[in-house]
Amino acid sequence: MEDLKLTSDEKAVLVPKLMTYLRDELDVDAGQFDVEFLLDFLAKEAGAVLYNRGLEDAHAALAKHIDAFADVIYALEKPVETRR
Repeated sequence: MEDLKLTSDEKAVLVPKLMTYLRDELDVDAGQFDVEFLLDFLAKEAGAVLYNRGLEDAHAALAKHIDAFADVIYALEKPVETRR
């Protein structure tokens, strides 16, 4: 996997949120330019962790559906009589 790259639209949504968080929660006034660099750093450093977590979640969801599908198939089986 290559480093997570955020689109301009994604940055346009996330940068103001991060600026607000830094100001309100950490009492840090950071400009848009600085916050974009921080966001790029976080995406690069945490991107693989978040990506892997997403894969784990997708795997768990898929496994759940496969199990349910297997139950449906099992319910469709017809009984076979054995002769004695």
